Amino acid sequence: MVKKGTIAVILILALSCHGCRLAYIFHAASGQFRLLHDSIPMEEALKDETLSPEQKARLRLVTRIKDFGEKELGLKPTRNYQTVYLKSSKCPIYCISASPKDRLVRTTWWFPVVGDMPYLGFFDLKSAEAKKENLAKKDLDVTMGVADAYSTLGWFRDPVTLNLIQGSTVDLVETILHEMTHVTLYLKGQGEFNEGLAVLVGKAGALSFLKKTYGPSDPLTIEANESIEDERLFCTFLSSLLKKLEAFYNSPISYQDKLAQREEVFFTSIDDFSRLKVRFKTRRFTRFGSAGLNNAYLMSVGLYHWQFHLFEAVLRKHGNSIKAMMAFFMDLAKEDGNMLSRTRQWLNSAH
Repeated sequence: MVKKGTIAVILILALSCHGCRLAYIFHAASGQFRLLHDSIPMEEALKDETLSPEQKARLRLVTRIKDFGEKELGLKPTRNYQTVYLKSSKCPIYCISASPKDRLVRTTWWFPVVGDMPYLGFFDLKSAEAKKENLAKKDLDVTMGVADAYSTLGWFRDPVTLNLIQGSTVDLVETILHEMTHVTLYLKGQGEFNEGLAVLVGKAGALSFLKKTYGPSDPLTIEANESIEDERLFCTFLSSLLKKLEAFYNSPISYQDKLAQREEVFFTSIDDFSRLKVRFKTRRFTRFGSAGLNNAYLMSVGLYHWQFHLFEAVLRKHGNSIKAMMAFFMDLAKEDGNMLSRTRQWLNSAH
């Protein structure tokens, strides 16, 4: 992945999914139970002598972030992030995504409540690698990444994980607000909308929180602003690349020719990105394409970053008020339909 991302999943509810493989269901349920069972109260974690003063400071900040998200941004109050999982510093989830080799389409898996999901989450590397190998044998492009955090959408009390408080403060704020967005509004089977909205709220919300908490000239506030600037730059680059690939895949040439010629597009894109990197102000996108490109990787990255300009345009139309924007989307979601399409229609009419 470009940056370790976040995913929203309901693991235990998969137990009622007709047709799902029992091995995956058991893996998901047991991993979720282990994470919840081994988490400890926030107060107890703050007394843990293995945590550094910096880590404890970030842990104390979590309550303030959550309070800010609920009161200032209009995000749903929950009992999440009142416990901490300290038994492992690894990112909690390995994510597997797949796509056809000649189309920009995401392979999906159906689950109750959340509908079609564009990825599968695994708690251990061995299981994730086995699934990756199985999908590759079906002549699919496959990619595996890791997630900094995940959400059970309010069904369980999600803990703060050790990897979050070992990272940067800005990443911590972004991640907590990102996951709170999923709990507030999550549309069945509309992953690109769900993740795109959460990225926007995470980044814009982090800037607002840090500016209010530390002031506009604090290094953390400056970093949060630079994170948004980098997001805009990367979104423009990624959108151009994906549009180029869409046109190429829709051309009337054979499957084998598409596979051969797409490698030229991938090579040129990596070269273009290498020249673009000097303009980034943070390191959030420096690993893009480091392991090579394929459709699954690009669609997985696009899940989070392809629609940033769209969501930022909606935010501007609401006076840069995240609370007003969230209220708008909550109202728009009352009617059926593809939310990305309906959002574009709303923006066009607003113009």
